[in-house]
Amino acid sequence: MTAHHLDLLSHFTTVRNRSVALVAPLSAEDCGAQSMPDASPAKWHLAHTTWFFETFVLEAHEPGFVPFQPAFRVLFNSYYNGVGAKHPRPQRGLLTRPPLTEVLAYRANVDARMAALLPVVAHNAALCALIELGLQHEQQHQELLVTDVKHLLSCNPLWPAYLPTAVVLPPAAPALHWQPFEGGLTDIGYAGEGFAFDNESPRHRVYLHPYALASRLVTYAEYAAFVDGGGYQNPALWLAEGWDWRAAQALEHPLYWQRLEGGWHSFTLTGLQPLEGARPVVHLSYYEADAYARWMSARLPTEAEWEHAARQSLEKPAFSQAPHLPGDDFSDADAVQMVQWFGAAWQWTQSSYAPYPGFRVADGAVGEYNGKFMVNQYVLRGSSVATPLGHERISYRNFFPATARWQFTGLRLARDL
Repeated sequence: MTAHHLDLLSHFTTVRNRSVALVAPLSAEDCGAQSMPDASPAKWHLAHTTWFFETFVLEAHEPGFVPFQPAFRVLFNSYYNGVGAKHPRPQRGLLTRPPLTEVLAYRANVDARMAALLPVVAHNAALCALIELGLQHEQQHQELLVTDVKHLLSCNPLWPAYLPTAVVLPPAAPALHWQPFEGGLTDIGYAGEGFAFDNESPRHRVYLHPYALASRLVTYAEYAAFVDGGGYQNPALWLAEGWDWRAAQALEHPLYWQRLEGGWHSFTLTGLQPLEGARPVVHLSYYEADAYARWMSARLPTEAEWEHAARQSLEKPAFSQAPHLPGDDFSDADAVQMVQWFGAAWQWTQSSYAPYPGFRVADGAVGEYNGKFMVNQYVLRGSSVATPLGHERISYRNFFPATARWQFTGLRLARDL
């Protein structure tokens, strides 16, 4: 075995084992339920990520290929029209068969066959890239599995916890400062070695007007002030479509919030807990994030501003930017510590999810992975508490429709200069 094959096998095994570990706290009943059309059962996530390797790798490259179960080709196809028929997404929770035990057997079978194939294909760069895509795809589903399970458990009046309760008070949120950036011409998009999704390229040049970003994310306490201050009753703060959406669903606060004796509470992965004001607020739709920004006389950043600022902050920590405006709440440029780029919350931007200049969709069914979703969605940057470690990078482009709330989505404020 070559060193490259051993590295790929180790990476494959680590990612695949983590998916199974994520369902360890769940019952078989938990794993089969679907709480809404946008979510999928945990069992389905386990099967679909296995389907990817069986369909795109083993079917084309395994000698004497025989499917584990021919019906799985339809049952666990997500949106790959080029592959063929698929089971309707809103009905995934009706798939009581196969049981969880058979899905786990399916995973074990495909894992063993992939382990046998890897030494044979280690010299095939294109196939190794496809396997890496499958692993990155599985890491995305690991995050979806956690957020989908959270939504499912939130629908239970018993408020069951996914994780053991651990009373660890967060540190006080640092004071919010505004960091100015000169703007100008800058390059945006993936530039480096290693994996990146196709939607992160090509790298291209954009012009940025001078702007400022908040040094940290908006907290629960800050957003609670917006809620308690009538933010959900003031149409002047909301985009017209957002106001209609809010009114149609009679929304008065973010997802998972409840006002109980003692104040606001929120359903978390450890069950129903008092709102921890210092933590970054999450589970906001684009509309809610945008309305809060208007309430603060600010706005959401563009994805180019976010990437430019993140590179300045993370790659050039000693950077100095534009002079501060007299009388405004800017700190000394070299004293501002920009934090919470990753691992706290996906951060909404005001940028529509669209192809970069020169983007080309890949050939074949794999080309359906990103390109066909480039409409009616907004870009989020960063990563969340549910994102697997190592899956984040500055150029990563996440995307969701403006009404999505069940993901760990928050916001960082921006201003024009």
